[in-house]
Amino acid sequence: MLKIIDKYILKRYLVTFIVMLLMFIPIGIVIDVSEKVNKMIENEVPFASIARYYLDFTIYFANLLFPIFLFLSVIWFTSKLANNTEIIAILSSGISFNRFLRPYIIGATIVSVFALILTIFLVPKASAGFKSFRYTYLTNGGRDDMRDNSDVFRQISKDEYIFVSNFNQASKMAFNFSMEKFEGDKLKYKLLASRIKWNEKNKNYTLFNYSKRKVGEFGDIIESGEVKDTVFKFDLEDLTPVVYIAETLPLNELNKFIDKERARGSSNINVYLVVLYKKYSIPVSAFILTIIAVAVSSMKRRGGMGTNLAIGIILAFAFVFLDKVFGVLAEKSAAPPLLAVWTPNIVFGILAIYLLRNAKR
Repeated sequence: MLKIIDKYILKRYLVTFIVMLLMFIPIGIVIDVSEKVNKMIENEVPFASIARYYLDFTIYFANLLFPIFLFLSVIWFTSKLANNTEIIAILSSGISFNRFLRPYIIGATIVSVFALILTIFLVPKASAGFKSFRYTYLTNGGRDDMRDNSDVFRQISKDEYIFVSNFNQASKMAFNFSMEKFEGDKLKYKLLASRIKWNEKNKNYTLFNYSKRKVGEFGDIIESGEVKDTVFKFDLEDLTPVVYIAETLPLNELNKFIDKERARGSSNINVYLVVLYKKYSIPVSAFILTIIAVAVSSMKRRGGMGTNLAIGIILAFAFVFLDKVFGVLAEKSAAPPLLAVWTPNIVFGILAIYLLRNAKR
């Protein structure tokens, strides 16, 4: 059962973390609005779309900077405890340092469960809305940033290939669709369409301004029309560019998609694996960062809270830096994605053990 001291520290832990989120997320929204308001006005973006975008932005932003928020909040309130000599009083009463850590570990567990639920259920949908809004409305921003990655060329079977460009996640529509089927090294037919749209209700596709050329031995057969509903063997995910697909799939769908892409020998498999492994590594980082924060800030320093916060900011950004570097390394090189994703936790886990041993002394 929780003692009075446990409840006191746990309450400070959770309240400070929530306050930190409530402080920095509005700042992030204000900065984002100031950068994009002209483009929104220029493109006459509906208010409902903007409101939904910033709801998705809040979830996306909180998940992205989760380690920094948690680390700084623990540094902040633990430094206040140290400056008020509360930690000295607690340890002088006969409570061991390990026992002092108990409410912090409980708080880290609560935050980790929250982060895991957020990552598995809410972040994929928020990420899809966030990226779709940028791609659809921010003509000179998000679209330019994503243009190089928005084209999809994919082998869907042994002898069939598809290509699309400018995929829109919100409308489930892609442009410049083409599909080719070969028999050996000979082209059997080629299907072209200016647009292809997925119909969720009927579970089929609609082709717009399409033409199909069947290559025959004595002549080609051409079929064309303005609109046609049809069924294909490939899934909607096959039309989705790398910039969307990994971050926008729920956990169960992501696992199935990775299995399918691995069977196809996809060259982007490491990108998908990095996203999968991060869903589990980020919650674990809550425990590691909590221990480091307590070890760093539990001592009363000559520089006061300012020194502890400075150390905390440096360590927090070092963690994020390592996380980004090894994530890109896993995506762009032959480095094992699992090892690359977990390297920041391993490095900072070793640091946490070292700092904790010194703090106990």
